[in-house]
Amino acid sequence: MSDTPPPANDFIREYINGDLSEGRFQSVHTRFPPEPNGYLHIGHCKAALTNFGIARFYGGKFNLRFDDTNPTKEDVEFVDGVMGDLRWLGVDWEDRLFHASDYFERLYELAEELIRNGKAYVDSLSAGEIREYRGTAGARDKGITPPGKNSPYRDRTVAENLDLFRRMRAGEFEDGKHVLRAKIDMAHPNLNLRDPVLYRITRHHHYRTGDAWCIYPMYDFAHPLSDSFEGVTHSLCSLEFENHRPLYDWVLENLPVFRPRQIEFARLNLTYTVLSKRWLLQLVNEKRVSGWDDPRMPTLVGMRRRGYTPEAIRDFAQRIGIAKTNSRVDIQLLEHCLREDLNSRAPRAMAVLKPLKAVIENYPEDKEETLAAVNNPEDPHAGAREVPFSRELYIERDDFMEDPPKKFFRLAPGREVRLRYAYFITCREVVKDDNGEIVELRCAYDPATRGGDAPDGRKVKATLHWVSARHAVRGEVRLYDHLFNTPDPHDVPEGKTWLDNMNPSSLETIVDAALEPMLGRAEQGAVFQFERLGYFIADRDSTPGRPVYNRSVTLKDSYKK
Repeated sequence: MSDTPPPANDFIREYINGDLSEGRFQSVHTRFPPEPNGYLHIGHCKAALTNFGIARFYGGKFNLRFDDTNPTKEDVEFVDGVMGDLRWLGVDWEDRLFHASDYFERLYELAEELIRNGKAYVDSLSAGEIREYRGTAGARDKGITPPGKNSPYRDRTVAENLDLFRRMRAGEFEDGKHVLRAKIDMAHPNLNLRDPVLYRITRHHHYRTGDAWCIYPMYDFAHPLSDSFEGVTHSLCSLEFENHRPLYDWVLENLPVFRPRQIEFARLNLTYTVLSKRWLLQLVNEKRVSGWDDPRMPTLVGMRRRGYTPEAIRDFAQRIGIAKTNSRVDIQLLEHCLREDLNSRAPRAMAVLKPLKAVIENYPEDKEETLAAVNNPEDPHAGAREVPFSRELYIERDDFMEDPPKKFFRLAPGREVRLRYAYFITCREVVKDDNGEIVELRCAYDPATRGGDAPDGRKVKATLHWVSARHAVRGEVRLYDHLFNTPDPHDVPEGKTWLDNMNPSSLETIVDAALEPMLGRAEQGAVFQFERLGYFIADRDSTPGRPVYNRSVTLKDSYKK
């Protein structure tokens, strides 16, 4: 690394530049420490990309470390899911994959060292009694934080504490019988320093260590030491860990280990979205969504299934930047980033979601032809494709009105419009069923307008997409909207919960859309712009002859730069 740090463009880089200039650290080493108890969501993306981006900016190192210290909730399924998501996102930890469980023996030894130094003790209070002694019992309801008081077990001798702690490890005691606590200050204004719990007894099978351990370190003990073991210089955390930083520093200061620096930045909050694994898990468990990969979920697996690209997510993360204070980002910015990315790469196609048959009466019944359609006007190298055309077509039901208002310029009786890539047509007759519902339009076309222009120079005010009825592939199209009705899902009136803000119209399923033939042959994950409708991705539920498409985002971009 150069002796002169690269110029800073955010407060984290300013801190790091100071550390490098002052010689506190010689290089930069960051990490991303997810807990494997769920799938990553868009908020985790910001944290991962921030840590990875900072390391790459300084030519440093980046670790992926799983914080697997709570066996009651963790699973190898989530480990594999996190790694797959991060690779897809472009985050590269090279050969530096670690787990907090790699360090269980070292963590235990350091806990014993704290005991020997009079810095930790075994407490036999119950969980409720610990809250009461800390001064937190009832604080939320009363709006106060009563002073804490020492546990009656706080003055156990070093020998007693070592004996009890070793017997805890040996499995002599039932869950909850004892805990190991740091001996700091029960009157400290920061509750995290009121003799925090460092170890607890819990008999659950660990997905990596099996049943080798029945005591497990708490996050606030394992996290700083794991950073230290790995040589992490800058532990970049979201803002909710700011109050935990004094404990992070206390652990490192009271043990003979390398001392990283923790820096906090604002977490991502997104409108119309909840970003907590606890709440997302509730949605999954209560079957309010189809799973972690439901395209309405803000998880990466859900967003990938929705059609989001890693490029769009990285662009979004870069645009929102790194801030010191929490705020709520408009989800329209995320959607805007996706549109910009897909507009340049997605091939165009025609799909009619709510088909209305239009019969061109002066077009020969036995004739069909192919017309050239541009694959992507934003990409001159994308070329063109052939689209079949025949006497009977499908157009969108919403593109026709029998008695149109003044500003409706699409098809109506006696009106002429352009069919995309094809001809001008004019509606001559409306056919209805016994219930008065429109079932078919009788139209005429002008053969001289092939390709969409009239030799006599006449103009039309609307261009419609269409699909040849004879060649159409029938498929399912899922139209997704925001999962919640309000920008802040937790803003609810008294007596309601955040679940009452769920959007009952967040999914509309169209079971019989008419699709351009090539859409029936697309591979899973292929993304298209359905002209005039939005961007869509071929879903894994597709079967031969029965494609399924998810709408990624609409074409309209209401985001204001």
